[in-house]
Amino acid sequence: MSDQQRETPGRGIKPEARPIEPTAPDEFGLVQVFWGSGKGKTTAAMGMGFRAAGHGYRVHMLQFMKGGADSVEAIRGEYNAIAAMPGFSYENTGHYGWHAMADGTSDTDHETKANAGLERTRELIAAARDADLTTPFDPDGSPDDGVHMLILDEILYAADRDLISPDDVLALIDDKPTNLELVLTGSHEEPSYLTDRADLISEISKRKHPIDAGQRARSGTEY
Repeated sequence: MSDQQRETPGRGIKPEARPIEPTAPDEFGLVQVFWGSGKGKTTAAMGMGFRAAGHGYRVHMLQFMKGGADSVEAIRGEYNAIAAMPGFSYENTGHYGWHAMADGTSDTDHETKANAGLERTRELIAAARDADLTTPFDPDGSPDDGVHMLILDEILYAADRDLISPDDVLALIDDKPTNLELVLTGSHEEPSYLTDRADLISEISKRKHPIDAGQRARSGTEY
């Protein structure tokens, strides 16, 4: 091994997959935000969730809304993948579709579902606060027993659409335990209220998207 390799991260050693053993992170506790007009906000959050679960950490994703396009099938690839991954779980508490889409649902339907998601989030954060996040969790255990990473998918979209209040989002940050990694996604509008409260904010911008040329959602890329 050369001196240069020794000075690189990992010392030039190719990493290999190892069996996943439940463990606890040493440095979790940040607030991460993914917003913007581009594709990939949920994908980025879930990818990080898989990475964390691969280390043996307990991850849970709560979706405030998802789906809605008539070209999206009931089978979602990410749900199948999460179900097969130890330590990663999900739930969708919101209306299965997008607010303001002509799908026969009213604003009240969406607001009721979004508030149900908010209440469920409060329960999960309270459970994490009562748990010892410095210890491993059963990968097959309930998220109500505590998680190391909580992904709130499309919560910023719900706040942007006034289905919940930005103050509700800020209150979740205030209430979370120190060691809980909180990940927030959604919204095409900048959530400026998070500028001073989040540790990482990534804007996912659109330069070009096949949907603008008439391409419908595709299995394996959009769902």
